[in-house]
Amino acid sequence: MAETLHEKKGVLIDRAKRQMDDHLGSSDLTTRQKLALTCRIAYDGGHDSGLAGQISARGKEPGTYYTQRLGLGFDEITEDNLLLVDEDLNVLEGEGMANPANRFHSWIYRAREDVNCIVHTHPLHTAALSMLEVPLVISQMDTTPLYDDCAFLKEWPGIPVGNEEGEIISAALGDKRAILLAHHGQLVTGATVEEACNLAVLIERAARLQLLAMAAGTVKPLPHELAREAHDWTSTDRRSRANFAYYARKALRHHPDCLTNAAEIR
Repeated sequence: MAETLHEKKGVLIDRAKRQMDDHLGSSDLTTRQKLALTCRIAYDGGHDSGLAGQISARGKEPGTYYTQRLGLGFDEITEDNLLLVDEDLNVLEGEGMANPANRFHSWIYRAREDVNCIVHTHPLHTAALSMLEVPLVISQMDTTPLYDDCAFLKEWPGIPVGNEEGEIISAALGDKRAILLAHHGQLVTGATVEEACNLAVLIERAARLQLLAMAAGTVKPLPHELAREAHDWTSTDRRSRANFAYYARKALRHHPDCLTNAAEIR
């Protein structure tokens, strides 16, 4: 006999959260491994644009973070060829140099203590939407983790290799997890690598949906209260871990060279 068919929505939400806490475990992957996987996941998700874009995660020491080496595409990143750099982009571990555009990552990390990972890319649909100088509109259930959580920078400040661009982009991001950069691309942040990776996948899908919907008619808004409920429901750490684990398994099937112990993880 069913026991939950007459329970209120709030009760069922709380029950589901408790079950997720019990069944969705933590990952044993290192930050380097998660970051390398994120690069491959982003590549498979259409985020490659030559050598454009940077993905980074805080290091163990204050003022340091991991990022990819300039000259390597997202599909070439492994846990062993990532760099550890300081806020001035001096290489502390690894060989080669960081992308000079990583400078604005330093500004965001300084402004947002809650951010531990940044994914900045120029994926096709997000870049196309950015050319229209219109904000990202969240109007579909799957994309609600970005509802009221994606800022918009309408003025293009130029290539982000100067401190001015770092100040502008970090200020425009504010306290949100994502931002659409006009005539540029996207940037998402996360308290964890998993969270940032999931949002990066999601923002490109959201941009693609928006372009398709705009071509067919007028995008209709979601009811605020329901959209906020969906945002909060889909933005938990456990969900981020579960989504990332799926993306990671998928990436490792195509890119076993990404991790040194990929066979053990799969």
